Amino acid sequence: WGRARLEAMIRTRPDWCVSRQRNWGVPLPFFLHRETGALHPRTGELIEQVAQRVEKAGIEAWFALDPAELLGADAAHYRKMSDTLDVWFDSGSTHASVLRNAQRSELAYPADLYLEGSDQHRGWFQSSLLIGCALDGRAPYNALLTHGFVVDGKGLKMSKSRGNVIAPQKIADTLGAEILRLWVAATDYSGELSISDEILKRVVEAYRRIRNTLRFLLANTADFDPNRDHLAVAEWLEIDRYALAMTRRLQAQCESDYARFEFHRVVQALQTFCSEDLGGFYLDILKDRLYTTAATSRARRSAQNALWHILQCFVKLMAPILSFTAEEIWQLNGGDGASIMLQTWQALPEPADEEELLDKWQRLRGYRGEVMRALEELRSSGKIGSPLQAAVSVHCSGEKYAILESLADDLRFVFICSHAEVVSDATDALVCSPLPHSKCERCWHVRDDVGSDPTHPGLCGRCLSNLFGQGEARACA
Repeated sequence: WGRARLEAMIRTRPDWCVSRQRNWGVPLPFFLHRETGALHPRTGELIEQVAQRVEKAGIEAWFALDPAELLGADAAHYRKMSDTLDVWFDSGSTHASVLRNAQRSELAYPADLYLEGSDQHRGWFQSSLLIGCALDGRAPYNALLTHGFVVDGKGLKMSKSRGNVIAPQKIADTLGAEILRLWVAATDYSGELSISDEILKRVVEAYRRIRNTLRFLLANTADFDPNRDHLAVAEWLEIDRYALAMTRRLQAQCESDYARFEFHRVVQALQTFCSEDLGGFYLDILKDRLYTTAATSRARRSAQNALWHILQCFVKLMAPILSFTAEEIWQLNGGDGASIMLQTWQALPEPADEEELLDKWQRLRGYRGEVMRALEELRSSGKIGSPLQAAVSVHCSGEKYAILESLADDLRFVFICSHAEVVSDATDALVCSPLPHSKCERCWHVRDDVGSDPTHPGLCGRCLSNLFGQGEARACA
């Protein structure tokens, strides 16, 4: 869009003058022969003398200059040029001094990016391009990024007379700089950027969701040492490998979006990952394993391995946008004093069966959605108080049966119910029913073996095993 606009404006431009006939602006300090129009033979020397005067007295020193002061007797044959530089020539030529002759090693020519508003297709973008082509046959930038202008929630231009101006400093003072940064990044800058109190409230909610997700990750990796508790990916439970595959996909997408300066797509991806992939699915299922299995069991360490990689990856991905929060978390999580801004993207291990995992568990999430809706209907009718008070029986065949059956006894953890079974038949039916058993006071599952040990009458068999025995065997979830 920006390229087409710039091309059209150059194509329809009748000419391009270096100078304008004005009595204000940046002068062209030339002396022209009154008959031939030729430059004075000492032009280079004269420019330097004029520059020294301007340095002391300002631009007006040129306009007030009597040619005889510099030319002596030649002043009778030469006239002082009155033209000034085109207003855009000044800014359009800055790359010649800022980048070419830069004393700072981090600057290079051409620039990676020129960033400005849409009005600069006629101004700075275009003059820079034309001067760059005149000097080098190419643009002085590798890419252009055009942004719209900030408007209020109704799409009206901000003005003091309307009283709809929202000051950035006020947002930073009341809501925090992170909220302002998140709003900027979340807004598609290719069009007008809308801002209002209502929009900012939604940004605050999005920030809280991200922050709460990170708090969960921090809390549940607090006793995890990646050197001591490392497990090879092949030893992880299947859902943990799936979570790793999702994280690798997220990182690849965000890297690509950052490279194209599409920050709003990064924010959307991070928000979706927090709310749907983590909060609405993976972490929801994971809580039972994190809270009920033995602290150093393979089942819990597998989960922590995945959570540690997710945390490292996520914080690095959000750092360019939520830089203060990312730095805070990085140092809290053992940053060893080195800023997160000095890190590179997380080196994530790759599950051998990544594509298969992504496909299988995406289908499982669809099946799980059907079960969750059925359980919610059972809860709304008053027959159960929570999904853990129910048993689920899925009647199906073909691929659906094969996927669900592969989870074996772990299927109940995916459905977050106390009992789940899959029955092979063609009816494609789903039966959810209340369980009559007692509730374990530790894991809250409703089981027929609650109270089987008189020493611990409030516990179920799986909690007894996790606390005092070998621990329950879990392979998938």
